[in-house]
Amino acid sequence: MKIGLIGLGKMGANLAMNFKDHQHEVIGYDLSEAACESIAEKGIQVAKDMDDLIAKLDKPRVLWLMLPCGGPMDSTIDALSEKLAADDIVIDGGNSRYTDSMQHAKICANKQIRFLDCGTSGGVSGARNGACLMVGGDKSAFDVVKDALADVAVDQGMTYTGKAGSGHFMKMVHNGIEYGMMQAIGEGFQLMKESGFDYDLVEVAKNWNHGSVIHGWLMEIVQSQLEKDPDLADVVGEVDASGEAKWTVETALEKNISMPVTALSLMVRSASKDQEKFSSKMVAVMRNGFGGHNVKKKENVYE
Repeated sequence: MKIGLIGLGKMGANLAMNFKDHQHEVIGYDLSEAACESIAEKGIQVAKDMDDLIAKLDKPRVLWLMLPCGGPMDSTIDALSEKLAADDIVIDGGNSRYTDSMQHAKICANKQIRFLDCGTSGGVSGARNGACLMVGGDKSAFDVVKDALADVAVDQGMTYTGKAGSGHFMKMVHNGIEYGMMQAIGEGFQLMKESGFDYDLVEVAKNWNHGSVIHGWLMEIVQSQLEKDPDLADVVGEVDASGEAKWTVETALEKNISMPVTALSLMVRSASKDQEKFSSKMVAVMRNGFGGHNVKKKENVYE
C-alpha cells in the first residue's frame, strides 16, 4: 500500500520505517526540512508540500497524520478536507481528544472523505517495531487499511473499536491508567529506597520483573534506568503532564464515575515541584524510557 505520512517526529519517523520494512511505500511530509532530510537519508521518499504529497498518492489516497493535538491537527485536517477527494482516507494517529476526533470525522464526512482515529501506544520502540493500535471511525476505511495497520502493529495489538472517537477515547483511558501505574511504581521505589534496609534497587526491579504480579515493560524500564544511574542523582524530579489524563478525569466527572487513582496521579504531576522526590524522578525516567520524553537534568536536558 502507498501511504502518505504527515509528521516526521520521533513517532512518525519510526512508523514510516516500520511501514517500509513491511514493503509499504511511504511518502513523508513535515514542515521541518531537517525532519524531511533525516527520513530521506533512510530511504523514505519525501514531498515538498501537501499538494505534492497528495499528487504522489494513488486513489483512494491514504494519509496518516502524526501531529500534535489541537491546532496543528485541526488545521491540517481542515486543509486536507479541501484538497482530498471522495473516498480518500485520513488517519489521525496522534493523541487527539476523542471529542476533537468526532468533529474531525464530521468535517471529513461533509466532503465524503473517510476518517479513522487511531490511538497509538507503545512509544517510540513500538512505532518502530510493533505498536498497539486502537482504531475507530469509518468501517469501510478500516477494511481498506487493516492489513497495513496489522503489519506495523504488535501481534494481537490492533483493534477496531467502532464509531469515530472511540479509538482516541480508548487511548485516553489507557493513558489515564498508565499515569496511575507509573505513580504507584515511583512511590514504591521511593519507600524501598528510604526503608532503612540496604536494598539494591536494580536487583529489586530485576526480581519484580521475573514472575511477580507487577512484572512488565514499565518494570523493565525501571531496571534499565537504575542500571545507568542507581540514585537518579542527576535527574530533576519534575514531570510534565500530557492532556490525556486530564481528559480522562474530566470525562469521568462528566459521567459521574470515580477515578481517584488517576486523578491523584495527575495532581502529583502537576505539583511535581519537589525536584528531589525519588518517586517523581522514577516517573520521569519511565516516561523517557518508553516515549522518549525529555528528562530534565541538573544543568541540562537529555532525551
